[in-house]
Amino acid sequence: MRRFAGLLLAGLVWCMQAYAAEAAPQGSLVIIGGALRADNAVVWQRVVQLAGGAGARIAVLPTAAANPERSGANLAANLNRYGAAAFIVPLSARLKDRDFRRDAEDQALASSIRSAGGVYFTGGDQALITQALVRPDGSRTAVLEAIWDLYRRGGVIAGTSAGAAVMSSTMYYNARTVFATMSEGVNDGRELAPGLGFIGNDVFVDQHLLARGRFARMLPAMLKKGYKLGLGIDENTAMVINAAREVEVLGYQGALLLDLSQAVVGDGKDFNISNARISYLDRGDRYNLSTRYYTPSADKVDGKVDPQKPYLKDPVYSSDILGHNAVLVTMERLIDNAQTEAIGIATAAPGEPRQELGFEFKFTRVADTVGYASAATEGYSILNLRLDVRPLQITRPWYK
Repeated sequence: MRRFAGLLLAGLVWCMQAYAAEAAPQGSLVIIGGALRADNAVVWQRVVQLAGGAGARIAVLPTAAANPERSGANLAANLNRYGAAAFIVPLSARLKDRDFRRDAEDQALASSIRSAGGVYFTGGDQALITQALVRPDGSRTAVLEAIWDLYRRGGVIAGTSAGAAVMSSTMYYNARTVFATMSEGVNDGRELAPGLGFIGNDVFVDQHLLARGRFARMLPAMLKKGYKLGLGIDENTAMVINAAREVEVLGYQGALLLDLSQAVVGDGKDFNISNARISYLDRGDRYNLSTRYYTPSADKVDGKVDPQKPYLKDPVYSSDILGHNAVLVTMERLIDNAQTEAIGIATAAPGEPRQELGFEFKFTRVADTVGYASAATEGYSILNLRLDVRPLQITRPWYK
């Protein structure tokens, strides 16, 4: 896999130049953070709607799945339950008695995708998607070109988990733990590899975000590759991105937006960054990636938080900021608080390298920080908290 990633990287510059003159896609993306439940009707229905509505033909690519037959059949059944006419594209290195490289160049398969209204990538191992759809020189196979044709003319490309990771031009594909990623750094061809770039070359995408504390691993990847904007989507939740580059959040929870436009990387060998911005887009919220304009969901329109009338006054602290949902809880407790700063700490788990190293995450309300409280739930939308990360020296207890 690493050798293949190196070959992809070598061909990436040529291919990006070759594809730079392409017309802007008129279609939509549905980027799902993984663990999408069968009863999450709002997400499934939107995929079908964007593909053309009732009876829409949607190509299911189980390319990343550990068990392509089972995953493909399950996903097609779910889509059909919500009105689609889904069909499975048998393209995977894990399909027995098939040659995935030959299948990726099969004109009949490419034609079936090109004439469909949408494509849906299953979860699994995202490296298997790029291995199957991108030639060793970095150019597109016939099937991948058909997917781009569908997208350019107005179709929808959806993907969950691994299928979400390939949406940006760079993806994690052989990642270590979040803490190890921060403490040890990231490298092309090892932790990072080229994705398929449907969202463009200016936005980094990650998934399983809040459930697995992955917001922190977005930072070193974005810095390494020069991204200013990053979008991380949580489980059982989707980001819908239209041709105008407007993001709409659907489903169970929300998405984090990281903005490194004003960020500064400090000196020293260990990871540190100051003046980044972190925002939380809740379900129903919209955010335009081109104009940076935010529109709150209907239940938050009149819910702008007044910093002069805070609901809370207690200090905000998390001893495990990389834990399940910990970053969101910290942000929500800070946005409607008399306190202006919150602190979160990350330390290495047993057995991880750099046991002496930790990280402090400081969240600060600044002049352009804005919060919106929901009238229907206890949820918040949060814009432009300042985020600073610095290394800490950790003293471990000594035992006989």
